[in-house]
Amino acid sequence: MELHETAEKLQRALLVGLDTGEYDAEASMDELKELVKSAGAEPVITFMQKREHPDGKTCVGAGRIAEIAEYCSQQEIDFIVFDTELTPGQLRNIEEITNTRTIDRTMLILDIFALRAKTNEGKLQVELAQLKYMNNRLTGKGIEMSRLGGGVGTRGPGETKLETDRRHIRRRMEFLRNMLVSMEQHRDQLRTRRKKDGIITVAIVGYTNAGKSTLMNTLTQAGVLSEDKLFATLETTSRALKLPGGVTVMLIDTVGLVRRLPHHLVEAFKSTLEEASLADVILNLCDASCEEYKLHLDVTEQLLSELGCGDRPIITVFNKCDLVQNPDDLPNTNGCVRISAKSGAGIEELLQTIENNLPRKLKKFHLLVPFDKASLLAAMRKAGALRSEEYTEDGIEAVVVAEEPLWHLVEPYSV
Repeated sequence: MELHETAEKLQRALLVGLDTGEYDAEASMDELKELVKSAGAEPVITFMQKREHPDGKTCVGAGRIAEIAEYCSQQEIDFIVFDTELTPGQLRNIEEITNTRTIDRTMLILDIFALRAKTNEGKLQVELAQLKYMNNRLTGKGIEMSRLGGGVGTRGPGETKLETDRRHIRRRMEFLRNMLVSMEQHRDQLRTRRKKDGIITVAIVGYTNAGKSTLMNTLTQAGVLSEDKLFATLETTSRALKLPGGVTVMLIDTVGLVRRLPHHLVEAFKSTLEEASLADVILNLCDASCEEYKLHLDVTEQLLSELGCGDRPIITVFNKCDLVQNPDDLPNTNGCVRISAKSGAGIEELLQTIENNLPRKLKKFHLLVPFDKASLLAAMRKAGALRSEEYTEDGIEAVVVAEEPLWHLVEPYSV
């Protein structure tokens, strides 16, 4: 049994933050606490220090690292988490001084990814990201290697893989890349088939814990894992969603985002983000009850811009509005929708807004076509609009989802 999952007690974590003025250090530390909880540990205390630059040896100053070491020895701290990326030398020095296992923000996020990954692709992506990150941090002795054995920050590839030489690690990384390329090709085939069949895709993107999986479940009864934890969902989930006008679209749930997500982690989960970049309509879901919702929107909008989604309709969706005292105070930009995915409030308006933003105006028709007009259905089939047909005594019963220019042809036979 893993140490972080024992029933007796949670692992105790000491958090360390460095305020250099580059970002909101306090907000970042609050998020780090939530990350630690999501990893299955207990954040006990936070040490902050203001510095112009990180100390080259221990990130924080000598006095502060001495305080941390003393606290760890007195309070039975299981591990230390730094809210910044540490160099191999800093990691080694900190562990020698504090005699306590130490990880950084990136290692913590990778650990959560390893905990949450369920599909084969998700597990491969996690392992590749961990191997990339750990490759330059292998020291092969002392407390550094004990970090690979058990506890938060150690999930994933495991001791047998990480203790081998770098040549083997490079071979393993190449193997993982080839496996992921093969899976990506399969995904491309599915996308091509969707496009050929005229399937419209709608992607839910947003900050982690904004309620994407809850919204997915509310709209489609998808049964997606929904927890009040960061990165509760890592894999892409796709489900059919029927809109008010009768048109069915493919709704896609994607991995959540956090501030300062390292670039190679974005690369590792590129496949889930690609689903958003290729979608016809994008829902930018935001937790309206969070004080930093504006920052969360900015993080998502920036990523969407980097993915080249500027030409697609992006609908801003404020979720958890039932927890907001004055929902009317929220920004009211064009196309903005206020909902509660949990209670269902505002869902009808959201569905109508999605329909209004479809790339082409579609309408579903139930037809009864006379036999002598069967050529009409042949034309609908050629246009990719015919969904089903059945011959009856009275004529041909058919279901057609047609674009606006074709409506006048099928409306006379609508029943």
